[in-house]
Amino acid sequence: MAKAKKKAAGGGGAMRPTEMLLVSSKVRQMIKDADCNTAGDALDGLNGYVGWLIQQAAARAKENGRKTVRAHDFMVGG
Repeated sequence: MAKAKKKAAGGGGAMRPTEMLLVSSKVRQMIKDADCNTAGDALDGLNGYVGWLIQQAAARAKENGRKTVRAHDFMVGG
């Protein structure tokens, strides 16, 4: 029987993604192309960062009265 991992849905805005948002092979290839190795926890760290960026972009869109996240919502800084 296959194991199914489910995390309870919570109401926290600062939660880490419960699933992988990245294409692991593509990320690993980019790191390899940069002549570096990928640590076992690298993808989890990057996935958490991407999840945080998405939350920030969604919050910015809402602050500006929009429900649509646009490219400039991901820009950090002025």
